Amino acid sequence: MNRPVGIFYAYWVHEWDVDFLPFIDTAKRLGFDLLELHAAVLAEKDRAYRMKIREKAEKEGVLLSYGMGLEKIYDLSSLDENVRLRGVEFMKKIIRSVSEMGGGMISGTVHSYWPAVFPEGMTSKEPMLKQSIKSMRELAPFAGDHGVMLNVEVINRFEQFLINTCEEALAYVKEIDNPACNILLDAFHMNIEEDSIPGAIRRAGKYLAALHLGETNRKLPGMGRQPWAEIKEALDDINYTGPLVMEPFLTQGGTIGRAVAVWRDIIKNPDLDALAEKSAAFVKENLR
Repeated sequence: MNRPVGIFYAYWVHEWDVDFLPFIDTAKRLGFDLLELHAAVLAEKDRAYRMKIREKAEKEGVLLSYGMGLEKIYDLSSLDENVRLRGVEFMKKIIRSVSEMGGGMISGTVHSYWPAVFPEGMTSKEPMLKQSIKSMRELAPFAGDHGVMLNVEVINRFEQFLINTCEEALAYVKEIDNPACNILLDAFHMNIEEDSIPGAIRRAGKYLAALHLGETNRKLPGMGRQPWAEIKEALDDINYTGPLVMEPFLTQGGTIGRAVAVWRDIIKNPDLDALAEKSAAFVKENLR
């Protein structure tokens, strides 16, 4: 199957808010079909800049997708209605921005906030889950009307608490029951939470709209011990045709290094481009 192979721009930088334009050329040169950008950062840029990104990507033949983790001030699962409603309005702004870019997928913590810890004093996440569902029931139809899909990312317990397993994600998207709300699974997070990575992929089935790739320690695919052959078999079994987007983080530093808990250089003095190019070839050979 000709699944698009992509990479998240944050692999090369330490801050979320950077100029995205150069990474379009880089992604193409290194053999990627797709570049994933930060949806919330893009929404805060002006329209003229967004159009430059769109035009450049179209010219170079590079697909675009969008990832993000909402900040706590926009928590769509907040028990504070003012916070939740602020989050809904911000998400609508993001959706409109991506729609201007031609539409597509926004994946990540589009249902709560990130990074997050379970609030002190609470004994059940059900009240926050209900708030999240309330938000998504408004956002999913809005996204669909704008040619945008929202993919709820299943994230490990150390970074989020609301949806940690594919089973929880399935229950959530079935509750929403809208084709604009689907699931993003991530090999790194599945390695922590799932009994079986290919089993989780098969369980997600038709609801799996995007897949993030990474080794167990966030190195690039092909540098570790993930069961890539079994993952491909599972993707084939569900006729998955969505993007394969690697999301590696190798160096410490900055807002990004802190957010993803990289406290040491995973690889000393890495040649980032050379490693990415080799991994893109690995993914094309082993997962498409």
